[in-house]
Amino acid sequence: MIRRYRDRPKAESFDTDIMRVLNLIPMMDILTVLVIFLLITAVFTHITILEMSIPTQAGGSAVNVPNFSIEVIVRKAGLEIANGSTVEAAIPQKDGKYDLELLSKMLTRLKAQYPEKEDATVLVEPDIQYDYLIQIMDAIRGADVREEGSGEMKKIVLFPKVAMGDAP
Repeated sequence: MIRRYRDRPKAESFDTDIMRVLNLIPMMDILTVLVIFLLITAVFTHITILEMSIPTQAGGSAVNVPNFSIEVIVRKAGLEIANGSTVEAAIPQKDGKYDLELLSKMLTRLKAQYPEKEDATVLVEPDIQYDYLIQIMDAIRGADVREEGSGEMKKIVLFPKVAMGDAP
């Protein structure tokens, strides 16, 4: 059947209330799901912060601080352990990687000699990768040591206060 012009309703008969024309329920459903999704995924974005101290040049002298300082110098060729004035040991790279096991053993011996010492300084050359720097700092802060008499590994704290600087 053909509708004629006279059969159409007039403009005055239309209900012009916009809330009856718009259906906002699907929009609210989408926003609810989006908010829940963002809240759930926000838990997985976790940033770890390492506490570090940066040495200053204008530091005052402390009364009971030993003169011995532990410096781990990170170079492209390998690692060096210094006492503040001279290099005590050099650890070359092994198969293109830093020998972190030998570094841990040497730092464990230093910790046995100076048990009250808690700070160490990492001095880094400019083009060292960040991943290597974090691995070296983890090796300085703690080590896994086998307990005598048993085969269990025990985590010991070596030098938890790590400071950073540029290598000479």
